[in-house]
Amino acid sequence: MYIMKLHNVTRAFGGLRAVDEVSIEFSSGGITGLIGPNGAGKTTLFNLISGLLKLDCGEIYFDNIRVDGLTPWEIAKLGIGRLFQDVRVFKKLSVLDNVLLAKLQHPGESPLSVLFSTRRVTNAEKENLGEAHKWVKFVGLSGKENSPAESLSFGQQKLLAIARLLAGGYKLLLLDEPSAGVNPAMIKSLLELMKKIADAGRTIIFIEHNMTVVLEIANWVFFLNEGRVISFGRPDDVLGNDEVRKAYLGV
Repeated sequence: MYIMKLHNVTRAFGGLRAVDEVSIEFSSGGITGLIGPNGAGKTTLFNLISGLLKLDCGEIYFDNIRVDGLTPWEIAKLGIGRLFQDVRVFKKLSVLDNVLLAKLQHPGESPLSVLFSTRRVTNAEKENLGEAHKWVKFVGLSGKENSPAESLSFGQQKLLAIARLLAGGYKLLLLDEPSAGVNPAMIKSLLELMKKIADAGRTIIFIEHNMTVVLEIANWVFFLNEGRVISFGRPDDVLGNDEVRKAYLGV
């Protein structure tokens, strides 16, 4: 069963095809890695999936719904969440408030609900608060609930950003280089968290340059080079492919 399908997806910048007729199917559940040298088209592919860039041609389907042409917020509302390389948490807000803000369609957002459905709003606030505490604990940030996000290490901010995605209810998580800039001890925690998320039934697609991480965490790997998919399979098989080794490792 596939959660996302890309068919002949293409995007060019001037005369350069950053993504060149890519056709990929992503299995529902589990963890899939996108690897390749700088400029291979990995981040451009994420930008196309999340609606930050428009396709020149091709089609993208999520849960059998065509999403290319939708706005980023419409795509997110369907259940696709993204972790950016620069994290993008609200640094002046507390950890707990960051997670609370990820909850969509809170009844308290409506002035009429506040005036005429006070009990409903109060109950929703209590429920959201309990859920926020749950996700903070799930990602390993217990005890940091009242700390401002800017006081966290970069790795902890990534954990917080992932907690926000979980609280938002996203079914598909796009993680752009989750291990980049993170110390080795935190990388271990991050990988354990990714496994927990997949075990809980959500789907992860991640971009990564650390091949140790890819070998440890990915169920499947796509290797991209010059905008095209060169190889697909299990991590050991892809990284052992002669064409991949020549293009990526120079051997």
